[in-house]
Amino acid sequence: MFSRYPPILWADVLLKLILVCLLVFGAFSGLQQFEGKGFFWRLVTYPAAILVLPVVWRVWRRQSKYPFAADILITLPFLIDTAGNSLDLYDTVEWWDDANHLVNWVLLSGGFGALVTRLGHGFWISAALVVGFGATTAIIWEIAEYVAFIRVSPELETAYIDTLGDLTLGLLGSVVASVISGWAARRLQSHPVP
Repeated sequence: MFSRYPPILWADVLLKLILVCLLVFGAFSGLQQFEGKGFFWRLVTYPAAILVLPVVWRVWRRQSKYPFAADILITLPFLIDTAGNSLDLYDTVEWWDDANHLVNWVLLSGGFGALVTRLGHGFWISAALVVGFGATTAIIWEIAEYVAFIRVSPELETAYIDTLGDLTLGLLGSVVASVISGWAARRLQSHPVP
């Protein structure tokens, strides 16, 4: 029965299950590394974020193959963030937060870019859509962090500088993903997949 499903489906489902388990652990374990990090917010919003693509795809009843690679790329940033908190890397590794903002926006914007390249636009339109998505989600992320936990934490004193750095790294990550997506779109236009 299970052999009729592709291995990439199982990888996608496994990543989502690991994320949900880590979120539940973080929200209810009472461990120090989760205090003041908005884990109840994350427990609600992260699963919702990783289910947007599957739900939209299901509702539209797309005839083309499901974009597993895009779905995995969109899931990974939420998993990496949660795993980083679970391993207490944000408080013990000085560069972890900055690396996360850069890498996670390459992944998140890359997932969006993988969807955009299917639309058949050229380099510039694909790249612009990806940068717009990446910049917008970086801004939304920083607003959500402020509302969820920064406004009531000791981090408030340094939040402005940190937020500017995070926004810069998120934008840079989305620019990297936009170049890759634009290149992929150009390649697909010149060599369409049958």
